[in-house]
Amino acid sequence: MIYVCRKEHFNAAHKLWNPNWSEEKNFEVFGPCANVNWHGHNFELIVTVKGMPDPETGFVVDLKQLSTLIRRLVIDKVDHKNLNMDVDFMKDKMASCEILIMEFWKILEPAVKEITPNGGLYKLTLYETPRNFVEYFGE
Repeated sequence: MIYVCRKEHFNAAHKLWNPNWSEEKNFEVFGPCANVNWHGHNFELIVTVKGMPDPETGFVVDLKQLSTLIRRLVIDKVDHKNLNMDVDFMKDKMASCEILIMEFWKILEPAVKEITPNGGLYKLTLYETPRNFVEYFGE
């Protein structure tokens, strides 16, 4: 099995805030991530596709097509945006990396199937900072 990865970058702001909690509890749980005026990150998204190479092209997935797909379906919607306010698929959801990566999967998984008949989406990795990241393998 071959695992092919594509890394994309985006900048976005967000705030971790539970509207059912008091301001004090939000700051206790989320600390500076609950800043009322938001905060931002330079995110890195790594999309991993697994499969066997096509005998005619040698590709598991055409990386140019994969990059175009990721940019069109995800990056263009989140780059230089406020995840809490500007991103339709994050409406009324906690803007944590865990929730964000699960939403990315819902968007990318069916689209990747369309461009790689010999493979499929295997894993998403989302770096919020160089030391903090989440990985998601689907349901």
